[in-house]
Amino acid sequence: MSQPGSIHFEISERKVLLRIIDIAVVLGALHLIGTVFNFDYFKINEEHWLWIIILGGYLLFFATVFELYHLQRASRITSTLRGVVFTSSMTSLVYLLTPFLTPSLPENRLQILYFYLAITLSLLIWRALYIKLFSSSRFYKNILIIADASDAAQVAETLQEADPNYKIAGYINTDRELEIGHDDRISILTIQQAKDRLEGQEVSEIVIASSNVEGITPELYEWLIELVENGFSVREYTQIYEEITDRVPVQYVGKDFYKYFPFARSNQNKLYIVYHRLFDLLCSILGITLGVVLIPFILIGNIIGNRGSLFYKQERVGKNRKTFQIYKFRTMVENAEVDGAQFATKNDSRITSFGRFLRKSRLDEFPQFYNIIKGEMSIIGPRPERPVFVKQLSEKIPFYETRHVVKPGLTGWAQVKTKYGESESDSLRKLQYDLFYIKHRSLFLDVRIIVKTLSTIIFFKGQ
Repeated sequence: MSQPGSIHFEISERKVLLRIIDIAVVLGALHLIGTVFNFDYFKINEEHWLWIIILGGYLLFFATVFELYHLQRASRITSTLRGVVFTSSMTSLVYLLTPFLTPSLPENRLQILYFYLAITLSLLIWRALYIKLFSSSRFYKNILIIADASDAAQVAETLQEADPNYKIAGYINTDRELEIGHDDRISILTIQQAKDRLEGQEVSEIVIASSNVEGITPELYEWLIELVENGFSVREYTQIYEEITDRVPVQYVGKDFYKYFPFARSNQNKLYIVYHRLFDLLCSILGITLGVVLIPFILIGNIIGNRGSLFYKQERVGKNRKTFQIYKFRTMVENAEVDGAQFATKNDSRITSFGRFLRKSRLDEFPQFYNIIKGEMSIIGPRPERPVFVKQLSEKIPFYETRHVVKPGLTGWAQVKTKYGESESDSLRKLQYDLFYIKHRSLFLDVRIIVKTLSTIIFFKGQ
């Protein structure tokens, strides 16, 4: 609970708010148009309630694909403008092209323009108000952190990166060996200074990010207990880390990691396992069919742009650390690893011009549908890595081998949430997302990943 006088919407609350009001303003605009201009293509009444559900479903789907619920982008006018135009255009087009579910096309074609403008303008006006009002300082959440001086700045950066409305008021140092601020990007406070800020309603929540038991002094502990008893929000960092980042904080939970990681929650759910396999087979059949159609065009592009073999295979580590051969369309020059295995980088000179297109569009992954039919991979899961890299990363990153408790995937939570791994820190970030998926894998999360993958393909964000 926040201090009296403070207002803050959590990440999940803002996403729900955006979805509800998106639908409300669109339906309100259509109703207004219908009343003022005698617009009879889309009528809101008891008889046509199904139209409302279908339009709402289309709107939410395309708004998700075009990232209107990505909070950082939703707070910027340029990305919001692009997202609204794409969303309203696709929603209108698909709605008009499914007359067996929606109203028959009107004889007066001007009504189609009214329909499109009502959706577009209502969304633009509402989203502009959201940026102006809900991204203002009145909705900031002021946080006080309790952490070791060496960790405080990183903790603060993680919170603000996940939610721009988080503002860090300062931190209390729990490392007795560092009596002064370790990083001047965040203010160090005494307990008395922290109390003064709470009394002045300058802080709405305290986040405990210290694993240093000795650093939690009796004075600090008694104060925190008093705050909890009075209903003030005091939360543990690893609990809110997952909530706001969709990642598992393996670097903070240490040896107690497995207490927070219930592997059996989904891995032993027989119904989910059957659904997952059927979903894999259905998508693979569709993917291979589409791949056969595209192969002539890819072959021509390969002859012109790659000038080498069309396919290549490579050893990867799968479920239970078993290795298998993964198949892909070749995107690099021949003998790209003559000097040994190495990570692909953002502007890798080994990638051909046509190979870059295949990677951006994710077409290079199509041959992996064969791996999925064989049961070596799944549509969704952690991306399979090469044995040499698994060995290196397992020695440096705690719990890296944990990602092998499920089948590797064609796409995954890490692939749609972060950039291509080019360093140890990138690999750690990807692991956090992979472990979040393994811990929370479900039908709902699978759908989110598929939708975000479509967004990645549409905006050519593959790497």
